[in-house]
Amino acid sequence: MKKICLLGATGSIGNSTVQVVQAYPALFKVVSFSFYQNIKKGRELIEALAPKMVAVATKELAKQLSLEYPRIKFTYGAEGLSEIAVLEEIDTVVTAVMGSIGLLPTLSAIEAGKEIALANKETLVMAGELVMKTAKQNNISIFPLDSEHSAIFQCLQGENKKDISQLLITASGGSFRDHTREQLKSVTVADALKHPNWSMGPKITIDSATMMNKGLEVIEARWLFDIDYDRIKVVLHRESNVHSMVQFKDGAIKAQIGASDMREPIQYALTYPDRLPIKKPIPFDLTTIGQLNFESMDFNRFPLLHLAYETGKIGGTAPTIMNAANEIAVAAFLQEKISFLEIERLVDRTVHLEKTDRGADLKTLLEADKETRKRVLTWI
Repeated sequence: MKKICLLGATGSIGNSTVQVVQAYPALFKVVSFSFYQNIKKGRELIEALAPKMVAVATKELAKQLSLEYPRIKFTYGAEGLSEIAVLEEIDTVVTAVMGSIGLLPTLSAIEAGKEIALANKETLVMAGELVMKTAKQNNISIFPLDSEHSAIFQCLQGENKKDISQLLITASGGSFRDHTREQLKSVTVADALKHPNWSMGPKITIDSATMMNKGLEVIEARWLFDIDYDRIKVVLHRESNVHSMVQFKDGAIKAQIGASDMREPIQYALTYPDRLPIKKPIPFDLTTIGQLNFESMDFNRFPLLHLAYETGKIGGTAPTIMNAANEIAVAAFLQEKISFLEIERLVDRTVHLEKTDRGADLKTLLEADKETRKRVLTWI
């Protein structure tokens, strides 16, 4: 039985992970998990999963739940995430929390010898070089949970890295893929949250609309697969049936194709190198699709994607600064404090104003993250 710590149990990735675990109770057990604000769902998961330990947002909530569930140990805050990730019996840590808060518990888990199933983009965006170096030093595998990176990982099985020509990351285009720049001036939060293909949390849905999501995935792919930015390409693919592709130096392209179901990459990460049937699969038949469409990405239409490439190439604290600015800007848009296009302007302004430390250690990265958030909040 594989024993799991699930960071971010009440989010969309967390929910899909729980479904995989419950589909195979003889193979998987959630020993610890975390949740933040969704107390109702948190209680449901406590009763369904019977964990040993749970991390929550605040000391007050931890104390309250300790009275309700005296057999379970509760912890809280950022430190609590690391605490539940390094429990001795844990085999795999599924990092499904959103944002920069995922970095430290993931690093702690790697140092404690835990296998990582990673859905938290920010971990590698902020500290990709450090995280991958630490994983190598501790002989730890990091399995990607994003559908795009899982697709690339699957396409590379049995292949030689030296034969790769380029990685092709597919993008749905998000909620506003057919909007002009002029039309974007008047879009609302409700408009932005209507993703055409996927059901995701608010933050990642907005990132999909600005294409920052793909920018973060490009940086993540650079570290996961140790490949230069010049050989990572984003392709617009409206149907979201081709989850990503790899092109080899002889011209051959391998694609991973399937239903838009996050259980598949999660289950593959937990069972690798084996595969198991998906319980109650989403119907998927290639003969009913009709056609698949691919288009080049327009950097003028999606300037944040171009900025992510630039920032990734600079390295050091630059990706951390970009990510922190984006998190604050997206939160402000969701609170209707700024317009949709102001997300781009704030992030671009921050990246080009802040001084980049190219030789950043963990302390420097965390300080850059903190200072950037303060600066952007002041501007807002």
